[in-house]
Order: sequence, then C-alpha cells, then structure tokens
Amino acid sequence: MIIYLHGFDSTSPGNHEKVMQLQFIDDDVRFINYSTLHPKHDMQHLLKEVDKVLEQSEDSSPLICGVGLGGYWSERIGFLCGIKQVIFNPNLHPQHNMDGRIDRPEEYEDIATKCVENFRDNNKGRCLVILSRSDEVRDNSSTAQELSPYYEIVWDENETHKFKKISQHLQAMKAFKQQN
Repeated sequence: MIIYLHGFDSTSPGNHEKVMQLQFIDDDVRFINYSTLHPKHDMQHLLKEVDKVLEQSEDSSPLICGVGLGGYWSERIGFLCGIKQVIFNPNLHPQHNMDGRIDRPEEYEDIATKCVENFRDNNKGRCLVILSRSDEVRDNSSTAQELSPYYEIVWDENETHKFKKISQHLQAMKAFKQQN
C-alpha cells in the first residue's frame, strides 16, 4: 500500500496523475485529503486517517509519500506511524514560507516542539528524498544539506516543484519500499 499526500494545491490535476503513476509500484494507492490551512487540525486528521488505512491493509511494508507540503507531512506522519516515507521537494519550514497562505503558520513551530526531539535521528534511513534541480519554489540545495545526514537524496534534473512526472523514480521507490 502507498499513501499519497498532496501538496498545498489539493485540487491540482497532477495529484491524480501521481496516484496513477504510483499504481505501477502497488495497485493499492490511498489518496488522503487534508485542509492545508490549519496545521494542528491537519496533523490530527492525517494521523487518524493514516492509522485507519494502515489497519485496513495487510501490506507488511506500506509507504507514505508526498510533494511539497505533502512531503512535510509524509516525513512526520510516516515517522509517527512507523512507516517509510518518500518525499518530493518537501517544504521543510512551512512556518516561514506559508505566511499569508494559511491561517496559523505558527502552529508548524508548535508541532515541531511537540514531535520527538531530533526525530530525524530516529528516522534515519527510513525516508527517501527526491529533489528537483529545477524547483522554482524552493532552494533544494539547502533542503539537501538539512536532510542528507539522515536520508538518501536523489536529484532529478528535469522536473519542477510540483513533480508532474514521477515515473522515472518508481523503480527506486519500489526498491526502497521493499528493502528491510
């Protein structure tokens, strides 16, 4: 099973395309929608929904993935639920760059203090990070610098921030999902 979390733009047609592409790895792909506007509510909602789909699945190696803001949530929710994560161009600090787009960006700071301290140390090797060199929204060199001590980084030479096409990374994702 693969759980897919959309980015800030939940209505983007690219979400459907990514879900369709992910079905080449596993035909059980679950799209979980969340508001994006209320971080504390989103976290509670995502934890509840991910826990629910994990209980329904018999997959011994489920995976959660997301793009942008969905990458932020995939890393945290995946860690808290004990499943591997694949994150594309994650928005690591929405409290700094979502001001004016969401109601309470400061809630992200609060979430960070409530999560396990230094959670990436405990999550080491359980997340695959795929970054675009052509990301027009984020500086992925700083993202790579922040995450490379903990996770494998894969660079994509063609895609932009929203990662319309992920098919070139499906084999790496499948191998990551299956490894112990």
